[in-house]
Amino acid sequence: DAPPRSHIFAFLFISAGKVELHGKLIEVEHSVPKRQRSRKLQIRNIPPHLQWEVLDSLLAQYGTVENCEQVNTDTETAVVNVTYGNKDQARQAIEKLNGFQLENYSLKVAYIPDEMAAQQPPQQHPQGRRGFGQRGPPRQGSPGATTRQKPQSDVPLRMLVPTQFVGAIIGKEGATIRNITKQTQSKIDIHRKENAGAAEKPITIHSTPEGCSTACKIIMEIMQKEAQDTKFTEEIPLKILAHNNFVGRLIGKEGRNLKKIEQDTDTKITISPLQDLTLYNPERTITVKGSIETCAKAEEEIMKKIRESYENDIAAMNLQAHLIPGLNLNALGLFPPSSSGIPPPAVSVASAAAAASYPPFGQQPESETVHLFIPALAVGAIIGKQGQHIKQLSRFAGASIKIAPAEGPDAKLRMVIITGPPEAQFKAQGRIYGKLKEENFFGPKEEVKLEAHIKVPSYAAGRVIGKGGKTVNELQNLTSAEVVVPRDQTPDENDQVVVKITGHFYACQLAQRKIQEILAQVRRQQQQQKTLQSGQPQPRRK
Repeated sequence: DAPPRSHIFAFLFISAGKVELHGKLIEVEHSVPKRQRSRKLQIRNIPPHLQWEVLDSLLAQYGTVENCEQVNTDTETAVVNVTYGNKDQARQAIEKLNGFQLENYSLKVAYIPDEMAAQQPPQQHPQGRRGFGQRGPPRQGSPGATTRQKPQSDVPLRMLVPTQFVGAIIGKEGATIRNITKQTQSKIDIHRKENAGAAEKPITIHSTPEGCSTACKIIMEIMQKEAQDTKFTEEIPLKILAHNNFVGRLIGKEGRNLKKIEQDTDTKITISPLQDLTLYNPERTITVKGSIETCAKAEEEIMKKIRESYENDIAAMNLQAHLIPGLNLNALGLFPPSSSGIPPPAVSVASAAAAASYPPFGQQPESETVHLFIPALAVGAIIGKQGQHIKQLSRFAGASIKIAPAEGPDAKLRMVIITGPPEAQFKAQGRIYGKLKEENFFGPKEEVKLEAHIKVPSYAAGRVIGKGGKTVNELQNLTSAEVVVPRDQTPDENDQVVVKITGHFYACQLAQRKIQEILAQVRRQQQQQKTLQSGQPQPRRK
């Protein structure tokens, strides 16, 4: 029951028959006799190193994927057979994906008549979520990989253990920890020097999900034995550290996911409060009480949920990398720092950066000002105690963040003024959206949608709107954000007018980037005109 992703990918929907990628329109043919249509499709020419997460996300846009199996072929590129929930979804997928350019490969999609599907021997994977096999880390977990061993998980297991048991876990001259490492084929880091004098120390276990679980159980057994030997009578719960971004989905709506894990494993689970978080410590402590057996079962379920959330976020960001060229996704701060063992998302930013049209000629990106409107009641949460949160946020994002005074005593919204280059805007706005969700200013089912205003020179407003509103309509279709240039605006003292953008975070960001792209184009054209008007460049002297 992964979270619905339609909202993340809504901005990818493209007009039928045409696909736009990096500004190029590709014509697609999709006339298929009705009788040959089925729910099953074969997709060929898939880039050999494409991540399963990206493919999964791409397919999920068009409906429910019941099954996706890789087919053995002699080609360098990968081939998969996909079964959708119904024929309509399959038809939509074939229309949108046939000819779709992915990492310089053009996808080829065709129907598989029902009788043919039975004859084709697919390369079976262990059944994972929605028919996919166990997904691995980047470089291994791609459809083109020929051998798919059980890969090491991208998400390590992070535990907190009482400091007095660290010696027993390491063992004489490191013998115990070496033994655990060998037995579970894992890499284990005990962060002894972290938090000097603290009552607990973090341990990071890198392995397959099974390896992590086995190592966790062995460590719990060692602690229990040591407690008996040292007459330590207090209960030793299992403590797992998890990045806050994944905890909401672990808890689930009205706490359902967590309650189910507690019931299924016969354990008691508590999670440290949000107040304990800082920008520099984004992890929360999940405390599990029960026997070693029940705690071990709970660990499996908890980490399964966290890995699923991580995969979904990586998939969303992979697509974001294709859409916002040159965006440094590691800067998002969505993932813990590398010390906690989660690698920064391995997205194909390099290829996206190569296609970056912004900023031109290696210049520093220009600073931008965005006015973001938040609920007036949320101002305290954004500022934080004695202004701590807004200061940390400003430092983290590399942006100036100010909250404008209320327009009146009954104002429902307050304006946050964010000034900084595109990446700083991305980080600052992303954190503000996240904070509003965390602090429950939006309901559990409700998406955080905010209005952002950017000012554009009045002479460029027409370019944003386009002939007969064509550009602004395309912008709305591409980004799924609402983009409005109010008519009859009086330009301000700097001869600027406002463009209003409303939508969820990814949609709003994409619309902002596209509008800035249009403005950069207008500026370049003006510059060229000025150069031409100032006369022909003087010929060089010989």
